[in-house]
Amino acid sequence: MTDMDDLMRYPVLTVGQTGLKGKCPRCGQGRLFSGFLTTADKCERCDLDFAFIDSGDGPAVFVIFIVGFLAVVGVLMTEVMFMPPIWLNMLIWMPLTLFLCLTFLRPLKGLLIAQQYQRKAAEGTLRDGDRSEDVK
Repeated sequence: MTDMDDLMRYPVLTVGQTGLKGKCPRCGQGRLFSGFLTTADKCERCDLDFAFIDSGDGPAVFVIFIVGFLAVVGVLMTEVMFMPPIWLNMLIWMPLTLFLCLTFLRPLKGLLIAQQYQRKAAEGTLRDGDRSEDVK
């Protein structure tokens, strides 16, 4: 199926409609994930092959930055405002940080996969004419 057939057959969906919800980036109907973070082999509705998916460490990096910022600000505010013992701070913020990480990871991975599909992102390749010769 060509890109033109794709456009005629399936509506253009936003990454929020598909990625954040864990749906297929092409049809918006099938499931993107077969497990918590494991992507399915293909869409059960439109048969889009998910072999192109390679989100790498991107979702984890975004989660570290977002949740890390929220956790540090939260711990500092709690410490300044209430001055609890360290064990109480840890009892509150460690499980909350873990919960936030697990909550954000799947939607962010879906978002990056949907962006990758929408932008037709792929690994870079060199063509024969693009190689530069070493100058001696």
